Amino acid sequence: MTEPAASRSGVGHLVEGFRRMAPLSLFVIVFGLAFGVAALQQGLSGLETLLMSGLVFAGAAQFATLELWGDSIPLVPLVAITLAINARHLLMGAAFYPHLRELPAGRRYTSLILLSDANWAMAMSGGSPAARLGILVGGGLALWITWMIGTGLGVAFGSGIGEPERFGLDAIMGCFLLAMLVGDKRDPGVLLPWGAAAIAALAAMAWLPPHAHVIVGALAGGLVGLLLPPAAKERR
Repeated sequence: MTEPAASRSGVGHLVEGFRRMAPLSLFVIVFGLAFGVAALQQGLSGLETLLMSGLVFAGAAQFATLELWGDSIPLVPLVAITLAINARHLLMGAAFYPHLRELPAGRRYTSLILLSDANWAMAMSGGSPAARLGILVGGGLALWITWMIGTGLGVAFGSGIGEPERFGLDAIMGCFLLAMLVGDKRDPGVLLPWGAAAIAALAAMAWLPPHAHVIVGALAGGLVGLLLPPAAKERR
């Protein structure tokens, strides 16, 4: 395939990834709205809220940081909680690496900037490496745009909404991730690492400090994935 043809193919996969993620992204607007409202109630300005959503793009971590936000921000606990909540990206990135290994390093790492639960789960559900990459990047772009739209709506209309947490909006992405993992294919190469991660995380929630379960789950899932026989890994 010539370079222009490969470029057109890459753009086509990106557009297809955007299109496939677009329906789910509508739910992200509601999630972003909830964050915008919560951030304003916690004392952030509208500009600060939009900048956090645009640059951080990590819904669960952003909600968690609001619990520590105030006149005096405890920097070390803030960083520790953010790292703990996003530790699952270690497992997600490792699982997706086989589909990126042929790319140059610069393109490989920039492709992961918009990595999130939803586009990762959809990309892992099947397809060629190019199609998976298109879902990861194009789907991530769709999620980022709607996340920003939702945050903007929360900033604009946040004063009229109280206690957004009571609607359970922060569970939307987790429910989608679970549905993608267990509903699309029952492959041991996928289910065993995530099953181990879930069991370890549940145990850690009962015995360890808050948010430690994220790190424990990521490490357990990564270890099981590493120990799987090659045949199971190839079926992913």
